[in-house]
Amino acid sequence: MEITATQHPEVLLLRPKVFGDARGFFFESYNRKAFAELGIAAEFVQDNHSRSTKGVLRGLHYQISQPQGKLVRVAVGEVFDVAVDLRRGSPHFGRVATFSLSAESHDMAWIPPGFAHGFLVLSEHAEFLYKTTDYYAPEFERCLQWNDPALAIAWPLQGDPLLSAKDQAGVPLAECEVFA
Repeated sequence: MEITATQHPEVLLLRPKVFGDARGFFFESYNRKAFAELGIAAEFVQDNHSRSTKGVLRGLHYQISQPQGKLVRVAVGEVFDVAVDLRRGSPHFGRVATFSLSAESHDMAWIPPGFAHGFLVLSEHAEFLYKTTDYYAPEFERCLQWNDPALAIAWPLQGDPLLSAKDQAGVPLAECEVFA
């Protein structure tokens, strides 16, 4: 597994070793021992799979209680992925990490607990897979405003994104609940 730095030292871009030939490819997307050796000793409790069409923006989501670390990857298509540090005590509070994930590259990303996360679909559709370190708890879910000027995220948009009602109601960083 090759690790590439992002704009945030704790958000890691991971490139697995992919074995391919005329039949297709194979790669190990998760191995507990190998990830622990990389410093990711997380216990995953839930796997999620979403499918979205081009222009859909999901996020920026987090859970104020039961925060989730996420191991994310794209099985079909391509997305622009974003993580924002919401840990008030962090020297990197409010720092944004952005990167592309695609089925073609097989790259994955580790987003620790205490971060808001979201993505924008760049391809005609995308299937997004992620493992989480805690269970989904809708009562604790919060949404950071995706286009907050304080975050200055350079979303690669042409026009307006397709947003859920929840994502349209996101709160700016200056007003959102954050982690101690």
